[in-house]
Amino acid sequence: MEEILKAIEEKDCKKVADLLYHRVDELGDEELKEVLEKAEKLALECRDFELYKLTVYYFSELLGIDKLSEFEKLVEEEDTFEIKFELADLYYLIGELEKSFDLHRSLLEEETARGNKENVAKVYYSMALIHEELQEYEKAIELMEKAKDIYKELGKEEEILRIDIHRAYVVFEAGETYEAKAMLAGLLPLAEDKKDLLVEIHLSFEEIFEEDENYEAALQECLYALVNARGSDYEDVAFGSLMDILWQLMLEDDFETVYLHMDMFARALPELADFFEAVKAIALYKDGKIEGEEASKALEKVKDQRLLDLLEFLGEAEL
Repeated sequence: MEEILKAIEEKDCKKVADLLYHRVDELGDEELKEVLEKAEKLALECRDFELYKLTVYYFSELLGIDKLSEFEKLVEEEDTFEIKFELADLYYLIGELEKSFDLHRSLLEEETARGNKENVAKVYYSMALIHEELQEYEKAIELMEKAKDIYKELGKEEEILRIDIHRAYVVFEAGETYEAKAMLAGLLPLAEDKKDLLVEIHLSFEEIFEEDENYEAALQECLYALVNARGSDYEDVAFGSLMDILWQLMLEDDFETVYLHMDMFARALPELADFFEAVKAIALYKDGKIEGEEASKALEKVKDQRLLDLLEFLGEAEL
């Protein structure tokens, strides 16, 4: 909570949004209410409507406080593409799909008439994500291609690559696993100097391998993602993916896969070596390879409370 409050005090809206997205589940109701009230005030002060959307969504989803009418009123007052685009996404997030599609279509007409091609591409891509969530994969790919064509006109190479990465993942979701892998592999050389996109590619591979229950390959992809995500906004995402795999392995009593791979992470990420040694110790203990006292000693080396909470999440709070 302290990190979020500090970011709010520093008026770093992007960091506040990132921290909320990744840490919101760690907050109790009273803490969450305090953080959201301050974040909402900051978003309005800075006219950061993406952050504002996020606070309105969490107020509704996690606290049962409906602020949608306030957002809609602000949209009427502001009447800009930016705020209407965020409202369209909010409608989708809260399940108002028809309203979301209607507003997206309206924005598409307005921005096409104004000749704002980049905004048109954003709308196409946003609509594609909704169709993806609805498992309408052909429609999602069609709209992604429309967005990609516009970005080609505008010479936005990074946006094109980002769409291609996500398109490959949609192909996987549609059941074409090997084609998706081939597509992602073809994108790797294009993303060599773009670490955030490399992280996206490796996390896409990770999800494909995890779906196939090839956990060794999934762990390897998590390692690549974590190394490339160091010090970036993607670090929490990559770490979260690793935790999901570890949790699944623990649930399946596949302790051996866990403890055999933790040295790999500890050596690649020495700043987290104590954490990975503790994860290894938990797995060894669960598999009957070491005594509880030895596992406890490994856990005692971890000082960061957030990491300790994650270790507890893995099921060994009693050690």
